[in-house]
Amino acid sequence: MRTVIFDLDGTLADTSGDLIAAANHCFDRMGLATRLDPALDAGTALRGGKAMLTLGLQRAEQYSADQVEQWYPELLSAYGDALDVHTVLYPGAMEAVEALKATGMRVGICTNKPEGLAQTLMTRLGVRDAFGSLIGADTLATRKPDAAPFVAAVEQAGGAVTQSCLIGDTVTDRDTARAAGVACVLVGFGPSGGDMAALEPDAIIDHFDELPGVAARLLG
Repeated sequence: MRTVIFDLDGTLADTSGDLIAAANHCFDRMGLATRLDPALDAGTALRGGKAMLTLGLQRAEQYSADQVEQWYPELLSAYGDALDVHTVLYPGAMEAVEALKATGMRVGICTNKPEGLAQTLMTRLGVRDAFGSLIGADTLATRKPDAAPFVAAVEQAGGAVTQSCLIGDTVTDRDTARAAGVACVLVGFGPSGGDMAALEPDAIIDHFDELPGVAARLLG
């Protein structure tokens, strides 16, 4: 019951363009001139909506935690209306998923994106059925880096936690894997790729074609 669980944003897919568009929609509605840049701020986008709102409001010198909380539902609404305009799967992602499945491994998703948005995005990208599980930020009472969502993703996929690993792109994913007592593989091709070595994961991949071999080594 070997199982590979993937993070979504910044790991399976580059969702930063649509996330930034949703944040900029909010800044426009606030009457602010501040805009996030799809190229320069992609790393912040992949840390989530509140991180983007915080960055934009700080740049406008109007930050407050209350402002972030007030506009977060608006950001989610705007994102949900247009979540697959710019988003693309990373090269080789689905080929790697199918290669893992061909060796008998289970695959699933554990993301800090709200479950409904994650389900919609993966369906629109045409790949939802390739994964045996999908656990989002609001599926359970806790979210990553708590181990419970990861454990749920493994179990929903039909796997065993003792024979599983997590593929991600942030310190949150690294900490989730450690909390669950499993191996962590971080991707080196996303916006934060240059920082992955400092997180000391069990492995770093620079392209998804490396993943089947790495997963076989880690899981036996």
